[in-house]
Amino acid sequence: MKFQFNDGGRADAGFKGSTGDCVVRAIAIATDIPYKDVYDQVNAMAKQGEYARTGVSKMTTRKAMKHFGFDWIPTMKIGSGTTIHLRESEIPDGTIVVRLSKHLCAVKDKVIHDTHDPSRNGTRCVYGYWRKP
Repeated sequence: MKFQFNDGGRADAGFKGSTGDCVVRAIAIATDIPYKDVYDQVNAMAKQGEYARTGVSKMTTRKAMKHFGFDWIPTMKIGSGTTIHLRESEIPDGTIVVRLSKHLCAVKDKVIHDTHDPSRNGTRCVYGYWRKP
């Protein structure tokens, strides 16, 4: 898949350094909502001890994605094995946020938007994705 560097507006919001903010970054990219607004809302939803900057739990991620209007589409079931990989031929058109192992990233029209290419040359398993109805 093609890759486009995109920090979701993180640097423009005044944040520096590397961090584990993939949930905030993916939502900001997929919705075009300013990074700082998404950051503040995810922090407000986070459980005690979680921070948008260093990563949030799956439960907080699900809550945030629902809050921002996304529906979950699973691509794996228990015992099914990998059915979808992060490769152009297997990803749907449009704007989605894909859930990978320990990472989320935005994909717009089959182009990965992130601070790094998480595709592992098309071998990365996609557990599911969020899409706006």
